[in-house]
Amino acid sequence: MTMQARTMQDREAATFFHTYKRLPLEVERGEGVYLFTRDGKRYLDMFAGLAVNALGYAHPRIVEAIRSQASRYSHLSNYFLQETQIRLAELLTSLSGYPRVFFSNSGTEAIEGAIKIARKWGSTRGKTEILSLSNSFHGRTMGALSLMDRPKYRDGFGPFLEGCRLLPFNDPAALRKSVSPRTAAVILEFIQGEGGIRPVSAEFARTLAELQSESGFLLIADEIQSGAGRTGKFFAFQHYPVSPDVVTLAKPIGGGLPLGAILATGDVASVLEPGMHGTTFGGNPVACAAGVAVLEEIEEKNLTGRAAVLGERLKAGLNGLAKEFPVLIKEVRGFGLMAGAELDRSGDGITDAMREKCILINCTDTTVLRFLPPLIIEASHVDETIATLRGVLASIKK
Repeated sequence: MTMQARTMQDREAATFFHTYKRLPLEVERGEGVYLFTRDGKRYLDMFAGLAVNALGYAHPRIVEAIRSQASRYSHLSNYFLQETQIRLAELLTSLSGYPRVFFSNSGTEAIEGAIKIARKWGSTRGKTEILSLSNSFHGRTMGALSLMDRPKYRDGFGPFLEGCRLLPFNDPAALRKSVSPRTAAVILEFIQGEGGIRPVSAEFARTLAELQSESGFLLIADEIQSGAGRTGKFFAFQHYPVSPDVVTLAKPIGGGLPLGAILATGDVASVLEPGMHGTTFGGNPVACAAGVAVLEEIEEKNLTGRAAVLGERLKAGLNGLAKEFPVLIKEVRGFGLMAGAELDRSGDGITDAMREKCILINCTDTTVLRFLPPLIIEASHVDETIATLRGVLASIKK
């Protein structure tokens, strides 16, 4: 059989590690909020590369930024000053209020860097322990796995880093009991993404801020999925009265290219001196050029504000479905265009049915329908998604 005659599924199965559950689609191109497959179908993408494609597909500003930078140079080592890196750093510091940036290749590498910062900062203070929350997802490297508890990701990969301790999610009493003079940092997602779109409670956030002030540990906010305007604010933690010392970013900030970032206050960033931490590809100039395009578009078009408005429309639609189908939908959660509907069953059958109707949504934590659409969606796309989901739910035999 020739390569042309073999399907993409056959070729993938013959050559890749079998680590991904692929969708049965052969995508030919993307445009705006849509993906187009080889068989001529058009799909509304309501999870946007798992929150990566904030501006959708083939956005002209990103395409031109990539083309322009690649025609100049696609890589320099970090021995060189690079205009695109500096411009993106300036945008991030301006939009975030944090004065210092370190660029990585991915979110999990940003988490690794944040762990190193916490350990280095704590090394002169007698603080070595890092606390994290159950049901979190911080990546798949050994350091990230040390901060997580889900067997799906951890089983068979230990032993993990010492000095990492997990606390129950949204349990202020457990947090208060666990913080000690040895606590170097507490790391958390203020809205858990992979864990089922679960926001931190107001009480937990207040307790966290109180203990941070009393005990002097570093607060690390994982904004890899929730950052860059998705929740209706630039960061998810801004929905709470907290002040993180370190913030990790990735997913949308590279415009579809691999890029992560660590933001930190000046005194915390200063613990890393030349040679203590680095990367070959982090801050790649083409990725940074795309990132500049993304952040400028988000700022100029007020896509953060749009995410808040359309997110309310999306949640209202999902809450309407919850009232209409109370047996199927247990709870609706989220901020902005990061929303989830928890079901009474596995969501895979529903995502499959939606795909058959040419709308792509994602299921996470087994029972949660997750919505992470491009920030450029229109109200009509939200309404179409809700109407289609209503039809799918109505067809389910209770």
